[in-house]
Amino acid sequence: MSPRTNDQDWDPATWSSETWPIATCLHGFAPIDSRGVPLHDAAPEVWDDLFTQIEDVGFTLAEMADSHIRPADLEATRRDELLSIAASHGVGIPSVHLQRRSVIQPGHEDENLAYAHRTIDGAAEWGMQVFSTGLHQPFSEAQRRALWFWTADGPKDPADPDVWNRAVASIRELGKHAADVGLPLALEMYEDTYLGTAESAVRFVEDVGLDNVGLNPDVANLIRLHRPVENWREVFEATLPYANYLHVKNYTRDEAGDGSWATSVPSTMETGLINYRQVFREAVRVGFRGIIMTEQYGGDSLGVCATNQTYIRGLLPTVPQPAEASTAR
Repeated sequence: MSPRTNDQDWDPATWSSETWPIATCLHGFAPIDSRGVPLHDAAPEVWDDLFTQIEDVGFTLAEMADSHIRPADLEATRRDELLSIAASHGVGIPSVHLQRRSVIQPGHEDENLAYAHRTIDGAAEWGMQVFSTGLHQPFSEAQRRALWFWTADGPKDPADPDVWNRAVASIRELGKHAADVGLPLALEMYEDTYLGTAESAVRFVEDVGLDNVGLNPDVANLIRLHRPVENWREVFEATLPYANYLHVKNYTRDEAGDGSWATSVPSTMETGLINYRQVFREAVRVGFRGIIMTEQYGGDSLGVCATNQTYIRGLLPTVPQPAEASTAR
């Protein structure tokens, strides 16, 4: 087994419910330990324990969010060490998710754009399959204080055509770079950004206008908000044809009929508001053939992700789908 991969077949024409690539997030692991040592700089035995746990719950793939380890900043020797440890547990790292480093974050536009370029190069050097990012910015102070960060207001992208155009131009620049190294670029939907509604997200991707740039329609990011939200069915209907990567999680939700209040709590995928049985049937029908990445906030995140993986495999096609149905815009 190569230290850069596992035995995952990356030809979508061969994928069935048993072989479709499903990854876990790293939310269940602290990005900084009790002694103040970042996971990025952790000793090999810490990484070994992480991948042991991932292996033990049945995952063979894990997304590398830069909140935990930054592919752009890990020295080559340490990169190879990490990939070797992961491979020893049968775990591949097919994707990186660059988060809260928006290319239009005020005062950090050039810095964050350069970091994204370095992360794309890192993803290619690691042998990844997807570069995922978004336009969300660092938490506000209120979000850092909240039990659940989505219950407090964070930064908002401005209704300014010049800023929109700068965002489109920067993502187009990153998309061309990603294409040059053979990677799709996925944009995660997130509230109060230009990717925060179905209409805006689709318009943004169409303005970018590159075949390798699509959406990561993480609609659960939207239905958890304690305010009126779009109908999840309509958001998926509009965005799935543009999807090239998919974060999945779920929340229970209750709300007043007059919109005066709403509340949400993390759940398993099967028991929350979004009916993922319907979502995956529609996704496959419209040609989605991407990696599915399970997420969970709170509690035993890794354990819930493992439960969700079993649930997802029960929803996917039991036989490979025709190649001509592959994702296309």
